[in-house]
Amino acid sequence: MGLKGCEVRLDNPWNTYYAGQSINGEVALTFDKPKKVRGIIIRFLGEANTEWSETKRVTNTETNKDEEETENLTGHEEYFQIQYYLLGGKNSSEIELPSGTHTYPFMCALPPTLPSSFEGEFGHVRYTIKVTLDRPWKFDQDMKMAFTVISPLDLNLNPAVKEARKLELEKSFCCFCCKSGPLSVIMHIPVNGFVSGQKIPITCEVDNASNVVADRVKFAFRKVVAFRVNQPRADIKKDKIVISEFSEGPIPGGDNKTFKHELEIPPLPPSNLQNCGIIDLDYQLHLEVVVSGPHKNLTGYVPITLGTIPLVSFQQPAPYSDNPPQDFSSAPTQPVSPASPPNEGSGGALGWNNANLYPSMPPPTFSEGQFKNSIVDRQDNEHTQMIGGDYAPRYPTFQFNPTAPSE
Repeated sequence: MGLKGCEVRLDNPWNTYYAGQSINGEVALTFDKPKKVRGIIIRFLGEANTEWSETKRVTNTETNKDEEETENLTGHEEYFQIQYYLLGGKNSSEIELPSGTHTYPFMCALPPTLPSSFEGEFGHVRYTIKVTLDRPWKFDQDMKMAFTVISPLDLNLNPAVKEARKLELEKSFCCFCCKSGPLSVIMHIPVNGFVSGQKIPITCEVDNASNVVADRVKFAFRKVVAFRVNQPRADIKKDKIVISEFSEGPIPGGDNKTFKHELEIPPLPPSNLQNCGIIDLDYQLHLEVVVSGPHKNLTGYVPITLGTIPLVSFQQPAPYSDNPPQDFSSAPTQPVSPASPPNEGSGGALGWNNANLYPSMPPPTFSEGQFKNSIVDRQDNEHTQMIGGDYAPRYPTFQFNPTAPSE
């Protein structure tokens, strides 16, 4: 067998880094018998890919019959690729490695303009490390793993996301030639910039002056993704994914009600995927009023910006508790090492970079997103071993009102 195991150990427990930081780690290769190699290569790759297939009917000119034809559409961007030998070289003579474990340190400085990691149904922004045993006269052996890159998005630097948002919908119905009063809906949120772990406080006022029943008022926090391809032709596919939802109602004609609710935001990639040209990412708080009878529903949405650093000016409403409020400025932090600026130090995402700017803000943890993917691609073959199985990026997630420990 020869190669018994391969570990790629990075210098933080989450395998997550901010764009512009440096990755430090080591490769540990274990052999159960001596192994001959020309060298050991490590490759760091950042890229985005989009892909889907479309089936259309075409006429066969020979048979004059309609047939189905499948067209594969793809898009690709490469952000960086760094490759070098940990041992040996391209023109090195054969090296025999004895049985046992061999460890090789490595380092890679990430470019500062990388888009955040993203995994979706029709595309991804992905960062990988591949270790290759360069073997003379034999197939190379590859070991591959993914890591997460986050492009910081500080909500405090965008004045627009600090503003309250209001959505107003109104509709009048004509029933049997009689026009009724209007059905009016107003939805409020105090700001429109949030981070994973926060809750969106929603207030919705429904004034149903009509004679039509509003069966349900549906609220949904949605992720809206636009995937672009350019080979063999340009095209776009939009995907709307409901992250969380709830509904209230009914509201009979002549009645009015006010609803208050909080929608928690799970670990998600930040908005926009800045510096990615083939995937766009937005978030919406969508509202739909489902009315009875043969009438069209009322719909609308408020755009939400999802960042990686929360608004200092927005205080999340605290749930009722007999315990005194916590002072985060003196609270113990998560098990992270001191912050280091981009392009310096080895901490990567181990550092909470904004501890000095926002000392009262709790540090984030890094939690897996909801969407997992295989990291196998066209460049891989039967000699490529995936480390860690299916992959989900980890995103900064905040906890502003942690549950107090029971005594």
